[in-house]
Amino acid sequence: MTRIKQTQPALRSVTRRILAVSTAIALCTAPMAIAQETAPAPKVSVMAAVTKPIRNSETFIGRGEAKDKVDVIARVSGYLEEVLVEDGAEVQAGDLLFRIERSAYEATLEARRADLDKAEANLQLASVDLARKQELFTRGAVPEAERDTALANEKVSEAQVRAAKAAIQQAELDLSYTEVFAPFAGRVGRVAVSVGDVVGPTSKPLVNVVREAPIYVSFALNEKQFVSILQKIEGAEVTEEQERELFEVFVVLPNGTELEKRGKFAFADNRIDPNTGAITLRAEFENTSRLIVDGSFLTVGLEAQKAEDRIVISQAAMQRDQQGPFVLVVDDQQMVEQRYIETGDVVGTGIIVLDGLETGETVVVEGLQRIRPGAKVDPVLANQAGE
Repeated sequence: MTRIKQTQPALRSVTRRILAVSTAIALCTAPMAIAQETAPAPKVSVMAAVTKPIRNSETFIGRGEAKDKVDVIARVSGYLEEVLVEDGAEVQAGDLLFRIERSAYEATLEARRADLDKAEANLQLASVDLARKQELFTRGAVPEAERDTALANEKVSEAQVRAAKAAIQQAELDLSYTEVFAPFAGRVGRVAVSVGDVVGPTSKPLVNVVREAPIYVSFALNEKQFVSILQKIEGAEVTEEQERELFEVFVVLPNGTELEKRGKFAFADNRIDPNTGAITLRAEFENTSRLIVDGSFLTVGLEAQKAEDRIVISQAAMQRDQQGPFVLVVDDQQMVEQRYIETGDVVGTGIIVLDGLETGETVVVEGLQRIRPGAKVDPVLANQAGE
């Protein structure tokens, strides 16, 4: 009992000390709380999500493909007498490029003509003999077998004449092949032979010729992209010729500059490659400046002819975390809300928003580091995206 009486005054002393400390803390922190409540809302720059007419576009990796290209090969064997073209020269269809020695083929042609003369003489003799035997057979002076033999000899002679004429045609062709001409207009590559070489159908190509203008650019679309294009074409209800004009095709050269003259669709494959899941398309470009080279890799773009209304915001407003891109939206009470969005193509300094925002909603573009969702802000209007 005595110990309890001694403890009670000690407890009352500790309690008084705790109350005193609590009061002191409250007095010290009260001004800070009042200051926080009266602090002004941070200023931030905001921008409205606006609707703009946008021509949808998509880019792909493409490759230049010459419309015509060929390795020029000698069609007959022989000694190369003349090289009439220089490395990299521009040629027109029918230009003489090489000349092979002709003398052997001229001699062969003369021999074939002589064979024809001989065959025609034999035919004439066989025809005379047949006429004589036919008359004698009519009189009963010769047996039928002799008449039949004369008839067969005439037919053999006729066949020999035809064979001789065919041999002359072949000899004339061989002689014509001693001159090698450009098959189409274009530019030749490096000449691979020299005067004095023995060339022929089994030897290496003499030179290659490439038509540089117009030129194709081939690129591939995946199944989803291709089906989307087909749906746009189907919805447009246009003719086959108008289908090719629904989208403009442009190329960005390897140095990053866009070719001024745009192209047009030329071909779409009839099947999807099972290994890549893509379908090959081809566009044709005039390429008058020769900036697209056969075999070069390019960036190919498709741009819709008709513009569609799209919501656009400044790229400065967009942030990203593990869940994806988001923006901070300021509502009518000037409160900040975090909003995740789905984005599309970049348009100048802006970016298209496919989902997550409505036209007219306000997003923060400057001062993002000073605010957080749920905070109140003092918004100041900035320039619109792309302006």
